[in-house]
Amino acid sequence: MSDVPEVKPPAVTPVRVVIALCLFAPFVAMLWVGSYAKTDPAFIGIPFFYWYQMLWVIISTALTMTAYQLWQRDQRARAAAKGGVEA
Repeated sequence: MSDVPEVKPPAVTPVRVVIALCLFAPFVAMLWVGSYAKTDPAFIGIPFFYWYQMLWVIISTALTMTAYQLWQRDQRARAAAKGGVEA
């Protein structure tokens, strides 16, 4: 047994902060109703209230995919740093 203590990587890293922001942004955008509770500007006859929300469906998908890819990369890096087998 070695006298060298095991060093754990920090729990909060810049990558994990970006992941959290990617997942948190859609909630803020949709819960702040006052920012989009209006009819103008209309897009192809659809009031702003509706097309803004539909736009966030697409944006949320992209942000979730980005967060997932970053999470996978972070987990692989942690496994490699730990010396474990990559899954």
